[in-house]
Order: sequence, then structure tokens, then C-alpha cells
Amino acid sequence: MRVGARNLITDVKGLLVGNAGDDRLKSGTTVLLGEKPFTAAVSVMGGAPGTRETDMLAPDKLVTEIDALVLSGGSAFGLDAASGVVDGLRATGRGFVVDKAVIPLVSAAILFDLLNGGDKDWQENPYRDLGRQALENAGEDFSLGTAGAGVGALTGSLKGGLGSASVVLESGHTVGALVAVNAFGAVAQEEGHFWAAPWEVAGEFGGCGIAPMADPLMQPVSFKMQGFNAKGNTTIAIVATDAALDKAQAHRMATAAQDGMARAIMPSHTPVDGDLIFAAATGALPLKDMVAEPLMLGHAAALCLSRAIARGVYLATPSVGDVLPTWGQKHG
Repeated sequence: MRVGARNLITDVKGLLVGNAGDDRLKSGTTVLLGEKPFTAAVSVMGGAPGTRETDMLAPDKLVTEIDALVLSGGSAFGLDAASGVVDGLRATGRGFVVDKAVIPLVSAAILFDLLNGGDKDWQENPYRDLGRQALENAGEDFSLGTAGAGVGALTGSLKGGLGSASVVLESGHTVGALVAVNAFGAVAQEEGHFWAAPWEVAGEFGGCGIAPMADPLMQPVSFKMQGFNAKGNTTIAIVATDAALDKAQAHRMATAAQDGMARAIMPSHTPVDGDLIFAAATGALPLKDMVAEPLMLGHAAALCLSRAIARGVYLATPSVGDVLPTWGQKHG
């Protein structure tokens, strides 16, 4: 395995990512766009998810490919970011054609960032516009940390953020991950060492290494159970590949990637998190081995997601009115 050229999910050729954020609102949206429709699936393991158009991703449903995936802040309000993406895609003629109707197919998931110190006293939902802006900003290069859906993200003890990572397998397939880290749990130990440290590549999140383990059952005490953060959280992610997968195979890759979330966040998949992972497959490279290669795709997706989670927190930057410090402020 080796890291992709950008160490971003857009190392998967044919995928673009766009961010839009509002520093005053302390929230934002991130869009993953396919240059052409792609296969998608979803795995939900958190207890409090918020989603739009995810039923159609099930293997037994009619739709085989979609146009875009949306990760957004804003809780239920943030689901409207997908409406802005749908508007933008329709304006370009992109979507599922039914006679004279063109229907862009967009699935979305949200995280809870309504109590993070931002100005939420708006009268008109801002997320539709943020979704449209994120779509218009889509490209191969994009910002991490306090960007897009990570603008207002928090973890149990540090400011959260938007992360990404990639890997190229010996089979030639590329795998990437994109994640908005807003977990109830902790991504780093009290000393600043990331739980994802065993999978770090070339100091991509500080090179701090692995901290000596004390009592793992006592680690959650360090979250301090902030009242504002225990009311709503969620880490939402996308893992992607250029392999040719059907929806069932994509779902298996998303399920395997949940291990990457569990390795990087302690605890993860809690009743107050809506932890969710989309999978996207562009289909550019066929599978040669129908057992070994899907196995490696799932393993790589988990590794990439662990790394992306740590990168999102590591790269977060301070903003006016923050209620938690960044990793850099506390440990840099």
C-alpha cells in the first residue's frame, strides 16, 4: 500500500469535493460529486442518525447509481443542504431522466452542531445556499480541518473538523475517506496522542506516536461529559474507491470501514451519535479476484477512515467564540 498523490478522497479519479462554511454560523456543508453517476451504499451504526434519501441505497432498491453525497452540519436543518445540491445539479441537466423530468439523486447525512457557540438566530434556513455553494466549489483539491461540514464540529474534548486520507493498493485500486468528525467520544488521549496513531503515515497528524495505555475503561472520564456536547453529536463519513462494485459490495465496504471509526474514536457508535458511513464506487477498475480484492478494499477503507478522523481534528484551526480548544492549541 502507498498513500495517494493528494492523500485525499479525490485521489479516487472521477470524484470531486466542495466545501462551504459560515464562520459566524459556525457550521458548513461538504459535497462529494461524481463526474458521472456512481454506485453508493450506506452503513449506520450510531443511535441518533439524521439522513435524506438513504433508503434508495439499499441493494434491493431500484436506483443503481447516484450523483452526489452530502455531509452537513445543522442537524435536521442541515438536510436542506441537499436541496441546494439538487438545484445546482438540475440546472446543469444532471440527474435521473424520467420522460421530460430530470431528477438529481443525492443522499445526505447531518451532524449536530447547534450548540457550538455560533450564531443560530437566523430566520431562513441557510443550508440550502451552503449546499449550492459547496457544489459550485467542487474540485480535486479542498481544505481540511475547520472547513465545510467540519466548521462547527466538536469532539468530546477537542474541536473537531473535516478529514480525508487515501491509499493505493497493490491491485491498483485506490481507496479514500472523507469524514466530518463531531464525536461524543475522544479522538486523542489526554496527552495528545491520537487513538489512530498505529495507522499514521509519514507524520500526517503530528507523528506523536502511541501513548502508554493506562486503564482503557477510565479513558472516557476525560471527556468531562460537557452538557452541550452530550445532547447531540455524530461522525459522518464517506469511503470511496475506483473499483467496480455493486451496491451489496459497496455496503460491505462501508460496514468494514466502521472498524476504522471504532479504532479512532473512543467510544464510538454511541446512543447519542448518529455515526454513519457512505460508500462510493466509481467502477473504473474491475475486480479480478471477487474475494481477496473486496476484502482488501474494506480493510483499506477502515485504515483510511481512522487516519482521516485524526487528520480532521489535527488540522482544525481556532475561531472566535470556540467552546473547545483545537488539538494545536492544547498539544501543539
